[in-house]
Amino acid sequence: MTASPTARSRTAAARITTLAATAVLALTPVIGAGTAQADSSNPQGANFGMLYHDGQVVRTVATPTSQPGRGVDAIYPVVDGAVGQLPVTSAAPGDDYHGGRWAVHVVTWNVTAYLLTSDEDIRAAAEAGDITIRRLPSADFVCPVAGR
Repeated sequence: MTASPTARSRTAAARITTLAATAVLALTPVIGAGTAQADSSNPQGANFGMLYHDGQVVRTVATPTSQPGRGVDAIYPVVDGAVGQLPVTSAAPGDDYHGGRWAVHVVTWNVTAYLLTSDEDIRAAAEAGDITIRRLPSADFVCPVAGR
């Protein structure tokens, strides 16, 4: 028996809702990372996100814009990370950087969490079996980084 157009429409809407919810959950650690606050150099009060890149903290400069499946540089939001954990980026201005077009790779822990501050840390933790990395293309987004 073939599903009615209304049933197919409801099924499609449910899938879209599930994908959207997954993307929001994946991006929450990225968007909410660090201190999302206005600073004195920004009289408009725009929010800034903070990320780790090569052991240093870098900041984002714009509101993230969803671009599912179009990420280029890896970004690693870390679920239930150690105290002080920020998302980790693979690139920033001065590297082979593509303007903040992020390919989201969600990191979850298999052991007690410890601080990860570079993509080299991420690779080493994955090789040791300490973390699991899951690519989530539905959560890809654009959000430029200010630099180091």
